[in-house]
Amino acid sequence: MKFIRNIFFGAGMLAAFAMTSCEDGLSSSSPSILTEEQVYSDPALAEMGVLGIYETLTQQYSHRDRYLPWYGFNTDIECYNSTTYQERTSGIAQYHFSTTNTNMDNTNGNPYNSLIMGVERANLAIRGLETYADLTDPDMRYLRAEAYTARAFLYTELLKAYGEVPARFSPVTDETAYLNKANRDEIYKQLLKDLEGIFDDLPWPNRSAATSTVDRVSKAFAKGLYARLCLMASGYAPRPEDGLEGTGALGTSRPSNDSELQKSVLYPKALAQLEDVIEHSGLYLYPDFEQLWRDFNNFDLQAGKEVIFVIPFGNGRGRWNYTFAVPATAYTAGNNTQNDRGGAAGVVPTLYYKYAEHDSRRDVSCVNYEWQQDANGNSIQVPAGLMNWYFGKYRFDWMESHPFNNTNDDGAKPIYMRYADILLMAAEIAASPESSAQNLGNARKWFLKVRRRAFKGYEGEAENGLDLRSEDGLFDAIVDERAFEFVGEFLRKADLIRWNMLYDKLNEAKADILKFLPEDEEEGTVAGEYASQMGPGLWYRRDADGVIEMYGIHPGERITQDAAPAGLGSGWICYTGSDGEPSDYFSTTSVRNRSNSMYHTVDTPAEGDTPAVTVNTTKQEFWQHVYWPIPQRTIDDQGGSLKNDYAY
Repeated sequence: MKFIRNIFFGAGMLAAFAMTSCEDGLSSSSPSILTEEQVYSDPALAEMGVLGIYETLTQQYSHRDRYLPWYGFNTDIECYNSTTYQERTSGIAQYHFSTTNTNMDNTNGNPYNSLIMGVERANLAIRGLETYADLTDPDMRYLRAEAYTARAFLYTELLKAYGEVPARFSPVTDETAYLNKANRDEIYKQLLKDLEGIFDDLPWPNRSAATSTVDRVSKAFAKGLYARLCLMASGYAPRPEDGLEGTGALGTSRPSNDSELQKSVLYPKALAQLEDVIEHSGLYLYPDFEQLWRDFNNFDLQAGKEVIFVIPFGNGRGRWNYTFAVPATAYTAGNNTQNDRGGAAGVVPTLYYKYAEHDSRRDVSCVNYEWQQDANGNSIQVPAGLMNWYFGKYRFDWMESHPFNNTNDDGAKPIYMRYADILLMAAEIAASPESSAQNLGNARKWFLKVRRRAFKGYEGEAENGLDLRSEDGLFDAIVDERAFEFVGEFLRKADLIRWNMLYDKLNEAKADILKFLPEDEEEGTVAGEYASQMGPGLWYRRDADGVIEMYGIHPGERITQDAAPAGLGSGWICYTGSDGEPSDYFSTTSVRNRSNSMYHTVDTPAEGDTPAVTVNTTKQEFWQHVYWPIPQRTIDDQGGSLKNDYAY
C-alpha cells in the first residue's frame, strides 16, 4: 500500500502548496490544509495548486536525479561514457537492467511513482478548477489548460520510458486505487482529445504574464506536444498484443491497430497545429547556434524566441550540467557546485565526423576535451581521449552569471522543446506519403530553415549531398538532421523507436566505431577508415585564452608522436599516457570497449578477440528491453494488480 499512500499524500499536499511563500513556488512552507473549494475558487491559490504538479519533477528520484540523468541514451548519437557493464548504472543505458535496480528505485522513491503522483495532482487540479473555478475568467481558464497540458506532458514522459502504464484521468478513489496497465492507445486518444479542447485557452509565448517565460506552458508548447504525441501514437513501438497489456506479454515492435491512430488520420491534424505555430506564434530560430546555447547556460528563460518549454525546476534545483556538461573541476569558471562535475554521458565519437565541415553545430555540440587542474591549481583544457566526446552545448565555463551556490544542483533548466523541432516535425509530416496534406515544397522550406541556420556564412553548402526532391531523400535527410540538431537533448531515442530504427542504428554505430581501430601488425589487420586518415598520435596546444586546439583527430591529420605538426607554429604538446610517455591517441582497447557497450549483448567478445559486426542479441530480445520496467517495489505495493511485460 505504500505507493498508494504516497499518491494520497501528494494529493493532500496540493492545498499546502497553495500556501507556499517560497521563491520558486514549488515547495511548501505551511502545514495549513485548505479545502478543494477554497483552493480552486481563489485565483492565487489555484495557481499554486497547478504549480504543485511540477514539484514532483524536482524530487531526487524523479526527473531531477533519476529520469533525466538516465533517459535518452544509448542511441546512435548519445552514449553513457562508462563502457564497463554494471546493471545498476551502465545497464540502464545498455538496455539490460532489472525490476530491482537500486539506482532507479529505493525506499526514497523512483521516477515512475513521481510521475504518477504528478498525474494525480493534475487530476485533482483539473477537477477542482472545473468544479469550483470561475471559468469565465481567462486566467482561470489558462490554469485549467495548463493542468491539462502538464498532465499530457507527464504522460508523455511515462509512455516514453515505461511503455504501457495505467490510465488515470480522474483522482484516485477506493475503486481505482489499484489499476493494471492500459492499452496505450486509450491514453494517446485521451491526451489528444484533452489538448484539442484547451488550445484556445492558452496564449502564445510572451503574450501574457504567465507565458512570458518558458517554464510555463503556452499555446505553442501544447500544439508542439500534440504533434509529438501524434508521431508517437502513429509510429512503431514495442507493444503487447491488444488486450494482453499487464499479463507479462513479450510484445513486438509494431504500429497501433487502432483506426483512429493511423498516420493518415493523425498527420493532417498534427500538421495543422504545427503550421499554426509557424504562422502565428512569433517564434524564430536564433541566428547563431552557439549563442542559443550560451544563453541556455546563462538561464535565459524569456519566451517568444526559439526555446518553447523547459523542465520547470526551481532556481538552484536540477542536475543537468552537473550530469551532462563538459567535465569540469571544482576550479572551472562557472562551476559553483564546488566539485568535479559533468561528463556522465556524451556524444557517440562517430557523430563528429558526420557533420559537414562548415556546419556550425559540430564544434558547439561535440567536444573532445575536458577540464583538469594543473600543478598551480588552475583549471585547464586537456584532451579527453578519442572515445570520450562530450555535449558541448552544456559548459560550466559558459555559465557567466550564476545565481546561486549549491554542491549538488546547478539550476540549469533542460530544454524540452524548441522551435527547430516544430519545423522539423512539420517537414517530416509534410514529406510523408502517408500524409493527405503532403507538400514536398513546404517540407523542403521548413527543413532548410534549420539547415541554413546551421551553415551560417556558408548557406550555399546547406543542400550539398542531399536529395530533397523525393519523399525518401527528404525523410533520410530529416533523420540525419534531427541527429545533428538535437544531439544531447535526448529526443533521439523516441524518434528511433517510432521510426523502428533503434536496433539497426545502434548496430550501425557499433560497426562504425570499429573504423577507429588502428593497424595491428600482430593480428594482421589494417587501420579502419577513420584511423587511416588521422592519428595515431595527438598533439595539442592552448591559445592565449586557454582554448585547446588539437591536431591528429581530423581527417587528413596523419601524425605520430615523433614530431610536432610541421608548419603550424609552436607550442604543441604531445599527448601522453598515464605513465607520462608519448602515447597513441587511437587505442584498440578503448575502441572495442566503446563499440561493445552500445547495448548489452548475450555474449560479449572476450578481450583480445576482434568484435564481430553482428551481435548475439536478436532484434526481438532487444526490443523487449527498450522500456524501463515498473520497479518491483511498486509492483509489490499494488497487491498483484499491476504486472510488467517484456519478460521483466
